[in-house]
Amino acid sequence: MSDRSPKPPRQERWDRRMEVPLAVASATFLAGYAIVVLGHGTLSQAWLDLCLAVALASWAVFVVDYAVRLRLSGLGPLRFLRTHLLDTVVVLLPLLRPVRMVSIYDRVQRRHDKPRLGLYARVMTYSGLTVALLGFAGALTVYRYERDAPGATIRTFGDSVWWACETLATVGYGDVTPVTPIGRVTAVGVMACGLALLGAVTGSFSSWLIQAFRREDEQGDERRPPGDSPGAS
Repeated sequence: MSDRSPKPPRQERWDRRMEVPLAVASATFLAGYAIVVLGHGTLSQAWLDLCLAVALASWAVFVVDYAVRLRLSGLGPLRFLRTHLLDTVVVLLPLLRPVRMVSIYDRVQRRHDKPRLGLYARVMTYSGLTVALLGFAGALTVYRYERDAPGATIRTFGDSVWWACETLATVGYGDVTPVTPIGRVTAVGVMACGLALLGAVTGSFSSWLIQAFRREDEQGDERRPPGDSPGAS
């Protein structure tokens, strides 16, 4: 069960102060990780070490933010973990760190009196961004561990992107599949996220269509002369 109580003022101020640094750390982690994976064999070891250090530094920002918010919340560790499950998972799993960019953007938009996008448009937009970020991060992770594995079918980053797309879409052609333990664990996570996020997009789009048709019917009833029914001759 989530904690619905208001945040302490100090934690609220800290959250606002860290919105931009966390967004930058998310983008920096994704960029550094991408360069480390894609630059393997082409960039010098010094550049790869530098990018790895940048990615680790961005992870340290998440750890510090998590520890400070745990301290300011006044909650016990277990209760804080239950009420901040996404933050906990993001700290532990590098694959999900880019998703922080979407959640931070959503929090910034919620502070406006009127969001720029409607409810259904926000759900579809944020779900689409999350799918794109997760797909890219998942493709990087799988490519990193699969490219040199014995018996691997994912040899290029293009193969990995194709695998990520068909996995997120729950198609699963089976032409390319991960064979390493880390690759398969990543595949399970990508499949679960793909089902959840695409289901959210499909449900929101269906609800939007139903509401649009309902508004059209209501407007048609208002314009129809009194006593004139759709079936009247």
